[in-house]
Amino acid sequence: MIAEQTMTTAEIAQRFNTLAKEGNWNQIQDELFAENAVSIEPPGAPGLQSAEGMKAIKQKAKDFEQSVEEMHGGYSSDPLVAGNYFAVAMGLDATFKQMGRMKMDEIALYEVKDGKIVKEQFFY
Repeated sequence: MIAEQTMTTAEIAQRFNTLAKEGNWNQIQDELFAENAVSIEPPGAPGLQSAEGMKAIKQKAKDFEQSVEEMHGGYSSDPLVAGNYFAVAMGLDATFKQMGRMKMDEIALYEVKDGKIVKEQFFY
């Protein structure tokens, strides 16, 4: 029996980068996140709430997708890795159903433990 090797933070960051540039956000969650991961939004974030556990994080992503009327563009930078963390700059240009067209830029910080993302935190 071959033991599965745990991915390093740098390997997870690189896989995240590959999938993000392809727009495979659901696959990032399915493949790279721990089941008990948390997702933290800034205090007072419009329309978004922090979430705990993959069921809640996936619902948060679904709610966000449903709030978008039209996506005009977006990006995710190459990751910057330090210890058990990596960060990326992200942005999007979208028309939201309730708020009109907006451009957003943010820093996303990811914490990795035991080969999985256990926390994502957004700064904008």
